Amino acid sequence: MLTIAEASERILAEIRQLGVESVALRQALGRVCAEEIAATVTMPPWSNSSMDGYAVRSADITSALRGERVKLRVVATIAAGEFAPRPLKRGEAMRIMTGAPVPEGADSIIRKEHTDEGSKKVEIRDATDVWKNIRQAGEDYQRGDVLARRGTPVRPALIGVLASTGISKLKVFRRPRVALISSGNELVNIDGFDEVIAQRRIVSSNSYTLDALTRVAGGVPVDLGIAADTKASLKKKLESARDCDLILTSAGVSVGDLDHTRTVFAALGGKLKFWKVKMRPGAPLAFGMLNGVPWLGVSGNPVSAMVSFELFVRPVLRKMQGYAALFRRTVTVTVEEDVKIGAKLTHFLRANVTRNQDGTLVTRLTGLQSSGALTSMAKANALLIVPETTPYVAKGSQLKALMLDQSLDETSAFSL
Repeated sequence: MLTIAEASERILAEIRQLGVESVALRQALGRVCAEEIAATVTMPPWSNSSMDGYAVRSADITSALRGERVKLRVVATIAAGEFAPRPLKRGEAMRIMTGAPVPEGADSIIRKEHTDEGSKKVEIRDATDVWKNIRQAGEDYQRGDVLARRGTPVRPALIGVLASTGISKLKVFRRPRVALISSGNELVNIDGFDEVIAQRRIVSSNSYTLDALTRVAGGVPVDLGIAADTKASLKKKLESARDCDLILTSAGVSVGDLDHTRTVFAALGGKLKFWKVKMRPGAPLAFGMLNGVPWLGVSGNPVSAMVSFELFVRPVLRKMQGYAALFRRTVTVTVEEDVKIGAKLTHFLRANVTRNQDGTLVTRLTGLQSSGALTSMAKANALLIVPETTPYVAKGSQLKALMLDQSLDETSAFSL
């Protein structure tokens, strides 16, 4: 049985980045750049005002620095998108709007609140803005500057930067197509809910959670439906996954009489790399290659499937898409209750992490930790990591937690 780190290393060693495609800038959000992008222009192209006020020469308002009031002639008004009619001369001021080009000769923008807002003449009442409030030409970037490198995630700010330099299309790594297969005679989709009401079946929640997790991770789910507990049914599902970049199955990878996945996988020419990891929930984890396509088989228990996805499937999808940061962030938390584990396995317990007023992070479990209790996973924003060497954790102890909440950021690695 492999450790979590060993299993992750073996899986990722087999994963390659996908091909490249060109997409419109508006469709690039959440993708990863597959090329280096350089600025085609300088930004801003001219020095401009960072606020509404008056463009002046510092030499004309030196007395205002001593507390005296200075009056200047207002000779023009410059709106955003317009240019000054001429250079600014001694004793003059020009009204200027935010974003408007600064006239030649001006070196300060006095905000209008520090003046009497005159239209013919303006009285400068406060000179604290001397030499301020001018955004210099090229201060954001210069023509030729590299704005994005291969492997850069496309976030909203980068969309704006690329738009400002005229990039309407960019090359990104392709999104992975993920074949999703659940198995079990007891399962139905929501459209078969009458069977659930009649207490004959249960909804295949994995079909929905794994679909959602795949989308959040940037993949494109390809729902191949529910396989019956027969070799023939599972064989048909696996064969229909040949055009996908990853095969993800849930259930059927344990040792039960009807757990056929590994047997059918081998019969189709699949090469099993390993199965079983020293963790709970999610110990039944299979990994292999089927005709060049990676396959990950997770437990059918809903929480086990989700935990395995976070630890192993999500990093695979991110590597395929060109991300450098593959894993979610881990943080140190103080446990606010006693915690006990049974088996000598690394445990991932559903927890809610909050921040105290002093900035420290604390956590409590979200409820029942059974691998079938999906509601406690829905309440969790983290997985509390309890090492196999720590069967009892006293209240007040510190542990690591794997954050599931995007708002707490991500880094390039996690450690146990």
